[in-house]
Amino acid sequence: MTVTLTEKASSKLQNFLEGKALTGIRVGVKTGGCNGYEYALNLVKEANNEDVCFEQDNVLIYVDPNSVSLLDGVVIDFVDSLTQGGFTFTNPNATQTCGCGKSFATANCGGQATGCG
Repeated sequence: MTVTLTEKASSKLQNFLEGKALTGIRVGVKTGGCNGYEYALNLVKEANNEDVCFEQDNVLIYVDPNSVSLLDGVVIDFVDSLTQGGFTFTNPNATQTCGCGKSFATANCGGQATGCG
């Protein structure tokens, strides 16, 4: 199981976490989006008991156990441009992605698609 942060994403997350009562980020997948799954990334105080935990560049990364197979190999980047800003996900498991980049589908798992909002 691997989730990798780019240098930009790692730097941005370190800035978000610095001086706060937060320990890391929780990454997961939830049903939704126009392709069936949406990414979730939250700043958190602690891991859940079942989370898969690891560290990169002094950022603790907690992965929801139900999302592990869907996130294996994901690269999280941070983009700050005129037309787009925020965290982006490059997922080798995705067979389809939404134009907005926030949802995806896989060959092996369903997910409930909903309209883009």
